[in-house]
Amino acid sequence: MKVDEDKVDEAVLALLQLTLHDGCRSWKSFDWDVMNRLHEKGLIGNPVGKSKSVLLTEDGLKESERLFKKFFAKHD
Repeated sequence: MKVDEDKVDEAVLALLQLTLHDGCRSWKSFDWDVMNRLHEKGLIGNPVGKSKSVLLTEDGLKESERLFKKFFAKHD
């Protein structure tokens, strides 16, 4: 099966909203390849290191919130 990595990246970026803390940090418990791609796209800080969380950039925060609403918000 071919995987659309851009769609996976969007889903992971949206899910980072679930563990958002300290305003702009999120737990980095996702696939390393995805996290590296998000870093390369300028949406998160470098995920490599001892810290268990990653910094979302200003653009990353905005896009994460937008995607979370797109994928998971109820539209009653």
